[in-house]
Amino acid sequence: MRFIPIMLILAGIFGGNLYVFYRLWHLMPYSLIGRFLFIVIACILISSPFISMGLGGHLPTGITSFLYKIGTSWLILFMYLLLFFLFCDLIRVTHLFPIEKFMYANGSGLGVILICACLLLGSGYYRYLHKDRVELTLPLNKTMTTQGELKIVAISDLHLGYSIGKEEFKGWVDLINQENPDLVLIAGDITDNNIKPLYEQDMAAVFKEIKSKYGTYAILGNHEYIADPVNASAFLESAGVTLLRDSVACVDHRFYIIGRDDRSNSQRKTMEALTASLDPSLPILLLDHQPYHLEEAEKYKIDFQFSGHTHNGQVWPINWVTQALFEKAHGYLKRRQPFLHKLRLRHLGREIPDRNPV
Repeated sequence: MRFIPIMLILAGIFGGNLYVFYRLWHLMPYSLIGRFLFIVIACILISSPFISMGLGGHLPTGITSFLYKIGTSWLILFMYLLLFFLFCDLIRVTHLFPIEKFMYANGSGLGVILICACLLLGSGYYRYLHKDRVELTLPLNKTMTTQGELKIVAISDLHLGYSIGKEEFKGWVDLINQENPDLVLIAGDITDNNIKPLYEQDMAAVFKEIKSKYGTYAILGNHEYIADPVNASAFLESAGVTLLRDSVACVDHRFYIIGRDDRSNSQRKTMEALTASLDPSLPILLLDHQPYHLEEAEKYKIDFQFSGHTHNGQVWPINWVTQALFEKAHGYLKRRQPFLHKLRLRHLGREIPDRNPV
């Protein structure tokens, strides 16, 4: 049954691409060489996401990485161009403004679109490079066997591989180690669509450079299921990361970490099964990649849940979609009363928490 919606989505993307390139074709001034280059570029842009995701594992990593970066960048530009041209056609057919002369054989208009595209990608890349450091101090109403703060660095959706390489990952690990954490939590989607580039770049060695008192704990996300959960699990074990798949770790007799398998696994354990044997007097931390059904965490007395997956929609207006799908698609949500003892969370990323949680 999942085949039909997937095919509808792919047909929509392909049809949307044809419409965007149809509009760009008529916008550009006539030139035989220009038309030829346009067709070549259009074919590369349309096919690159599908080639990199579908056949990337059978191609040299460098080629797949190039196609992946081109394809994912184009998907963002495609969305905005689609919205722009639909708006222009709406004006054209309703005769609200004589816009036709700007939509056909207009080199200046095409130039403005190219400049706007460069500014959009450039500003997005700048924002990506300049991440915000967000610190949350979360009180707990339970006494741990050792008093004092528990400092956690929580990260998610690294998507290592074709887009994020070893050198960039090293920079992230340096930021983590600067925090001198007691514990590092990774909430899934560590790899992207294939585990191969992580082995080729020996990223396991970089994971082993993460320094914390109690180690690094991780769960699988939906992208590990795309890549192959068995290979992804084997890689994390070789990297010295404690992988929790529907299992619980009691750390230093101080607190629990529940690692729930991703929703991609239809047979994953229930929250009731995972919490049944736990001592409720100890703090309980939950890793669950996709933040669905947050009421379950409250029902089963989870003190802190960390999730990822949504990327806050990545770009506008997709953030409206994630906000509609999830109770809390971004930031910090408090469902229970203020607590007594402190757990400090360091989150490295651009997501700014809600300072007025509900």
